[in-house]
Amino acid sequence: MDIAAILQWIEGSRLAGTIRDSLLLFPLLESIHVIGLALVFGTIAIIDLRLLGAASTERPFRRMATDIMKWTWGAFALTAITGSLMFTTNASVYYHNFYFRTKMLLLVLAGINMLVFELTLGRAVHGWDTARSAPKAGRAAAVLSIVTGSANR
Repeated sequence: MDIAAILQWIEGSRLAGTIRDSLLLFPLLESIHVIGLALVFGTIAIIDLRLLGAASTERPFRRMATDIMKWTWGAFALTAITGSLMFTTNASVYYHNFYFRTKMLLLVLAGINMLVFELTLGRAVHGWDTARSAPKAGRAAAVLSIVTGSANR
């Protein structure tokens, strides 16, 4: 099965038709999606600002990140679900849209940035946890996070 057939199958699903035909469902999903995005990017911005030494410098990084990341992951799950549901309504158009693809690419890059941070500097957080800002690599990761997040909105 090729991608065009898969996209047509998604668009033709009962779920996609229900969302597309409802006067309230798509706007409700979109509203929840936007609120989730604001939570995701807002909570990540708090962590990035802490890494840069611009906010919450009196709190240990690991404690602050632990408190905030549960909200980030919950909001990310919410946006992934609502975004996927909205995608079903017009999958072919979204799939071929340059801006949608760019958004997905930036999302992947932001995820890679986070993974690299966790596998490197995040594992050595005990050495800089209470410092005013993260080491140079952590500050670079924060800047990259802010740039990819800003471009993704």
